[in-house]
Order: sequence, then C-alpha cells, then structure tokens
Amino acid sequence: MNAIETLHLTKRYGPKTAVDSLCLHVENGELFALLGVNGAGKTTTIRMLSCLVRPTSGDALILGGSVLTSPETVKRRISVSPQETAVAQNLTVVENLELMAGIYGLLDRKKRAQQVVKELGLEEIVENKAKVLSGGWQRRLSIAMALITEPEVLFLDEPTLGLDVLARRELWEVIRALRGRTTVVLTTHYLEEAEALSDHVGIMAAGRLQAVGTPEELKQRAGTSDFEEAFIRLASKKGAA
Repeated sequence: MNAIETLHLTKRYGPKTAVDSLCLHVENGELFALLGVNGAGKTTTIRMLSCLVRPTSGDALILGGSVLTSPETVKRRISVSPQETAVAQNLTVVENLELMAGIYGLLDRKKRAQQVVKELGLEEIVENKAKVLSGGWQRRLSIAMALITEPEVLFLDEPTLGLDVLARRELWEVIRALRGRTTVVLTTHYLEEAEALSDHVGIMAAGRLQAVGTPEELKQRAGTSDFEEAFIRLASKKGAA
C-alpha cells in the first residue's frame, strides 16, 4: 500500500486554481521531495494532504484513509513541521517536547520527550530555552516536536530555509535518519537538498505536476547531467509540454 495517493486532487480559490488535478503516489518509508517555484502549488498540496485545507474536488488517501471522509483518522497518523519554526520561546527544549506530548495525550510524556531528545541529538541543549537557540537548533527542535507522536507520515515544509550551509547539512543527517521508518514529504527551494535526500522528486508548476521520478531519472528526461538545469527545463512550459 502506498503511504500517499492523490486522486485528481484539486484546490481552487475563486477563479484561481492553486492545485490542478494532482495525481501522484508516495511509497511507504520513502523520502519524497515536492519542488516548484513560488506559487507552484506545493504548500497548498501539503495543506490538503495534512487536512488543513479541504480540496475543492478529488481526494487524497493517507495510509488508506481519505482526507475528505476520515480526516480525524488521518490526522492521528501524520505530523507537520511547518515552514515557520513553531516552538515556545520561553520554554526549554525538553519542556517544549513535554508540552507537545501532553497536548497529544501521551501517557508517559517525560519518557517520550527523552526518547526524542536522544533520537534528534538534542542532549547538549536540552535545558536551554528555545529563544537562545540558533536557527539550526530551533529547526531541529521543531522537527523533534513533530516526531513526538511517532507519526507514520511526516510533512516537512522548507525545513532548512534560512539556515547557513553547516546547519543545513547537519539537519540533512537528521532527515536522512528518518528514511525507512517514517514516510517523509519534503518541500524545499534548495535543489541540491532535494537531489541529496530524496528517493523520488515531483516537480510542480502552475498547480500541475509536470514530472516525477528519481533525481537521476529527471536528469535523463531533461537531457542534462545537472539537476538544477533539469528542474528549470521540466518546470518550464517548454519542459512540461
């Protein structure tokens, strides 16, 4: 069974079509990157898949559950790490994790918080307040909070946006460690990030899925050995034709 399957998933805002009849599938345990320029429909797609926005038409199945007819069931099996770092600035790292565990009603929230601290390598800053953390540590904490419920599907929206090169590469290792045990859908503007991390990549433009495949397959399709050039060709009207 695929972890995610979209069935002509569509979202319109008045006369504007943000996502247009999207059909794709994401396999269990894989890391899938969704790429596109601003306004391509990536964020709207993630919001529909995570039950934050209702589709205008079509449907999406998350682990077999419909985002239309069983959104509460879907929500219990997924988690989202948003583009904006959503942490409580005046709480420590461990307090943020325990708070999130409490919100989700986990019985042993302290034990689960310590497990996530170890999994994400947060030991050295566990007693620090979030407001004194660097951007890289805050992003890592945000992902840790999203993982507190042990989701089967995790959506990462621009997880390394604004980070320096070293912090970004450190976070790559955190994301890589999720492969195989959690299905990860990643949106990013960093093409080298998508190429380095992803099992498969989907390229969107103007709300439509223009191409999907492994990074190597997409380069071959575009007739280039450079992934950035492949993205440009496939995301353009010419490449989509």
